Amino acid sequence: MALRIKSHWFKPGAPKSAQQTASALAFIVWRVAQNMLKQMRSAQFDIDVGPQYFAFMREVLVFLIAVVDRMAFDRMADAERVEFTTALVRRVAEILEDSEDDLLGPPDAGDESRRAQFIGLFNLRSDEYAGFGHGPDGPDFGFVRYLGSCVTALMVHKDQTWALDQIMAIEAPEAVTMLQRAMHDVFSTEPRPARRHGISDD
Repeated sequence: MALRIKSHWFKPGAPKSAQQTASALAFIVWRVAQNMLKQMRSAQFDIDVGPQYFAFMREVLVFLIAVVDRMAFDRMADAERVEFTTALVRRVAEILEDSEDDLLGPPDAGDESRRAQFIGLFNLRSDEYAGFGHGPDGPDFGFVRYLGSCVTALMVHKDQTWALDQIMAIEAPEAVTMLQRAMHDVFSTEPRPARRHGISDD
């Protein structure tokens, strides 16, 4: 069953701040990442709930944010885009931290917060993703392959042979298509189509 994501504003004509847009996209990015993980597990890849589960989520979330940032390049001025992407990273980091703390418990005393760990990973990976191309059809081959290589490194040995192909041929393209639709809806100022009402014979 295809993932359904609510990405329309309740009042589409009202102007939205970069913070508001980032908050809306953060939830969508999280849902898309969860869907990718679910599909990988359905395809018989072993991704156990625990550290591996969240390591997978972190890599996918970083990739998705990097793609959204490229899409924002065509829609926002530079300063607004920086504000938007910064807010998006922070909000996704909060969602991830809440989920990870709920399932695994809080980190050990003295350890870096999981929010900070994610932001650090994003800063590291974004430097690499910056070297790849992105066009109207989405991220280029190298962009997607880099995600595939990062995910492959997290997989158990039996799955490493096939993980790269699964990510590049199926999971990443589907995720990017979802993001493209969501970005169009979130940035759209067109009014939503009116709901159809049934006709009563009273």
